[in-house]
Amino acid sequence: MSIHVRAEPGDYAETCLLPGDPNRARLIADRFLDDVVERNRERGLLGYTGRFQGRPVSVQATGMGSPTTAIVVEELIELGVRSFVRVGTCGSLQPSLGLGELVLAQAATPADGTSRGYLDGEPHAPVADWDLLHGIVHAAKGVGAKLHVGPIVSTDLFYDPDPERDRRWSQRGLLAVEMEAAALFTVAAIRGARAACLLVVSDTLMGERRERIADSDLAAAVERMAAVALAALP
Repeated sequence: MSIHVRAEPGDYAETCLLPGDPNRARLIADRFLDDVVERNRERGLLGYTGRFQGRPVSVQATGMGSPTTAIVVEELIELGVRSFVRVGTCGSLQPSLGLGELVLAQAATPADGTSRGYLDGEPHAPVADWDLLHGIVHAAKGVGAKLHVGPIVSTDLFYDPDPERDRRWSQRGLLAVEMEAAALFTVAAIRGARAACLLVVSDTLMGERRERIADSDLAAAVERMAAVALAALP
């Protein structure tokens, strides 16, 4: 039995959604999965396995930030998971991204300490799995969801003391900022797993234009995101 995801091999499906928020893990399991079994509640990191349209699938919360994400992904790989889709939220860095819209990460700039720790200072570009990307793009088109595809950045700082950092990221063409994708992509690459990252824009971070999505709109957007992710799973 693993240390933080208290489960045995076979308890999780080979494909797993990874929300950061444990409440979203429970919501996805309750709203979309059949024959659901709770697999983990250690440290509040709720995890479930069930079926979506007859296919086995799991959903496991990672908590906030790259350190816990790396721990959870490492242990899920030990338990037999082979494909991951992070389903989370992000702050937009481009004016073309509206609140509640979806962002699909092609790559994640590793501005977090966990990814740098794995890389030992060597240059590396954490990227998503192409087949998962392709499936998500087609699933989004199938339900008419607006999808922005491009590079994002992963950071350790939710409350960043540098007010100019968002501007610099934006100028480099990064679509959005979040806290987990670079570590997910890096661990998956090292361990021979597949990973993708689909996000809801929950905040806009464009200079003086800083807005937060309403709770009800966020809940609806999270359900759209989960539906797209599940429809794209192999």
